Amino acid sequence: MIVDDTLSRRSMLAKIGMLFNGAVGAILAVPILRYILSPVIRSAGRESWLHLGDLEQFPAGETRLAKFRNPVVNASDGETANIPCWVRRIAANQFQVFAINCAHLGCPVRWFPQSGLFMCPCHGGAYYADGARASGPPERGLFEYAYKVEDGKLMIQVGNMPTPGAPGPKKSELINISSGVYNGRPPCA
Repeated sequence: MIVDDTLSRRSMLAKIGMLFNGAVGAILAVPILRYILSPVIRSAGRESWLHLGDLEQFPAGETRLAKFRNPVVNASDGETANIPCWVRRIAANQFQVFAINCAHLGCPVRWFPQSGLFMCPCHGGAYYADGARASGPPERGLFEYAYKVEDGKLMIQVGNMPTPGAPGPKKSELINISSGVYNGRPPCA
């Protein structure tokens, strides 16, 4: 039996084509695998508690601007990695920490202590001091960060964006039906 060791032109081009397709497939698989595995890879830094400030920085009954550093940053992020938020101290260890972004289109809201309102400069959205929607195009109140008090320091949970799908305060905590008051305001306020 004689075996022909010569490679035909057709089989050689087929092997080169398979090698090329394999290389392209491997290159395309890298970003797809990174996307699929990203929750596992980034889970360590995603949900972390960051120090926002000492309790003395936030007097009771006042709303103040605070900043925290995004735990997931790149070297080129610079100042954009510092994320502002509004901190409202209700009582001794009771706070509300609001994302600075309007719930309508994400414009930064400003606090006006004279009127007791957060106002959005883009489309006229207004929010009460407790973050509930007052008027304008937003369909909901301001987004809130989870917080805790530890050793005289205010800590907030970052990594999960405060969005409609994120857990927030329970409605039972916000509504007092027997008095007809919603967050300290009459229903038609």
